[in-house]
Amino acid sequence: MTSIRLWLAAALLALTSAVQAQGAAVLLDIEGGIGPVTADFIERGLASAEAEGAELVILRLDTPGGLDTSMRSIIKAILNSPVPVASFVAPRGARAASAGTYILYASHIAAMAPGTNLGAATPVNLIDDGGGMPKPPGQPDQDAAQEGEQAAAEPGDAKQRKAVNDAVAYIRSLAQLRGRNADWAEQAVREAASLAAEEALEREVIDLVAANLTELMQALDGYEFEIQGETRTLATRDMQIETIEPDWRTRLLAVIADPNIAYILILLGFYGLLLEFYNPGFIVPGVVGAISLILALFALQVLPVNYAGLGLIILGIIFMSAEAFVPSFGALGIGGLIAFVIGSIMLIDTDAPGYGISPALIATVSVTSAAFFIFVLGMVVKARERPVVSGQEQMIGALGTAREDFSDRGWVHVHGENWRARAVRPVRQGQRIRVTGMDELLLEIEPIEEE
Repeated sequence: MTSIRLWLAAALLALTSAVQAQGAAVLLDIEGGIGPVTADFIERGLASAEAEGAELVILRLDTPGGLDTSMRSIIKAILNSPVPVASFVAPRGARAASAGTYILYASHIAAMAPGTNLGAATPVNLIDDGGGMPKPPGQPDQDAAQEGEQAAAEPGDAKQRKAVNDAVAYIRSLAQLRGRNADWAEQAVREAASLAAEEALEREVIDLVAANLTELMQALDGYEFEIQGETRTLATRDMQIETIEPDWRTRLLAVIADPNIAYILILLGFYGLLLEFYNPGFIVPGVVGAISLILALFALQVLPVNYAGLGLIILGIIFMSAEAFVPSFGALGIGGLIAFVIGSIMLIDTDAPGYGISPALIATVSVTSAAFFIFVLGMVVKARERPVVSGQEQMIGALGTAREDFSDRGWVHVHGENWRARAVRPVRQGQRIRVTGMDELLLEIEPIEEE
């Protein structure tokens, strides 16, 4: 009887939890640049919401944009989610620029808080490409014939048109799927157009404006929408909101996948291993270098890396390190520094917001490396100019005193030690002598005449 009661209690508890989960909304935050870590977090969050039977997923957006591949992964997850997704640009002052605009268009429900904006969805690598922005439809083009003749000769222009037309087709398909303003979506891509929340509502770019989550939930109560071919109605008046926070794995990956952190990890890895190589048995540099390099390699798997830039960084580090051991008179060091700086600039192959290496960081590391190179070069030069401090060469030219009178062979005192010596002229006891040669352990000397 006791076991049956326990079973019934457990079943009742499970049923209660399931009912609570089914009546809940899940909140996921997207802040900052959109990258692989963000995409992974959103995909897992949507899967979790589906598994728990949530009725709504809210994506709270505040992003300048991000990587195209990560944006498309998020949109694909939204389009295939059986749980409706409401993207909400909030709080006041937030934005859904570039990739954020695409995500907003892809969502089942699009909302914004007052004082927010969206747009500027042009592929970022086209803005500073030197060829100017592609012209929007209907704009007078007096040079169309001339441009047509030059298109085949200018592959850069063709590449721009291809990329921007692909982006236009993508965002228009999202707009048509959700019944939103497709013409303005095209302007956001071709002209980098932007809209404030109220204007976006007037132009049917979004579905509603709400000041906060409470107003959003009130506005969504009774809201009808279509999902996977079915029309549904939301009942959100008493719906609880459960926030899914990034777990330790997501937080760690977000730190490691930051381009600046990845850059530092690469340098720590290679410098640590080189220091361990030149000082075997020190252990600490090798351990730190190995861990840093493994973490850096992971970051490089999720970042848009230019491997030519990475190769130049490695080559630069090797050249600067070799300067201390190879007599190149600065050629290796200077060449290594140049390769290092160029590789650092080339390393991250994207212009997406938040995914470039800070120029200040590159300058700081380059100046530090240059200072280290100059220090090492100075030490090498001093070492080459310093007299030899051991061996036969040390004795040549050394001064000492005679321990006794002798005309051929006798004892002298040089460098704090007594030596057998052979003199070319007679030497008096206590007279200063100079070493002119050495035959095994026999010194050849000459007396120094005192004036």
